[in-house]
Amino acid sequence: MKKALSFVAALLISTSAFSAINATVYKDPYCGCCEAYIAYLQQHGFTVTAVNRNDMAQLKNQLGVKTNEASCHTMKIGNYIVEGHVPVKAIQKMLKDKPSITGITVPGMPANSPGMGVEKPGTLAVFEINAKSVMPKLYGKY
Repeated sequence: MKKALSFVAALLISTSAFSAINATVYKDPYCGCCEAYIAYLQQHGFTVTAVNRNDMAQLKNQLGVKTNEASCHTMKIGNYIVEGHVPVKAIQKMLKDKPSITGITVPGMPANSPGMGVEKPGTLAVFEINAKSVMPKLYGKY
């Protein structure tokens, strides 16, 4: 029985290691809300590499983030861009569904977004980042 429990425990540990989401967050070195967002991601099981940049506007432009989609930090997860204070549920949905978009964004820095204060579930608009669209399309409310 003891061996069976040890095996199950080892399996659970190895399974959780494989489910970790690796992300790279590009941010201004002096941004406090970016640090709060990184802590939020880590609390939800993300493995985050933070990269301080002094050229965020240039980086966003290179990655295809339009001015009306921009926020204070930009994250790369796999082939996707996550711009700003996007809730984990929206990120997980995108990674599961694998839509044909560049990524998702919460433009600006809304007070009810992760890392910016008290979240109000169901009130935060998340938009698609899509090079083919001029106007942002709603991805969902989180």
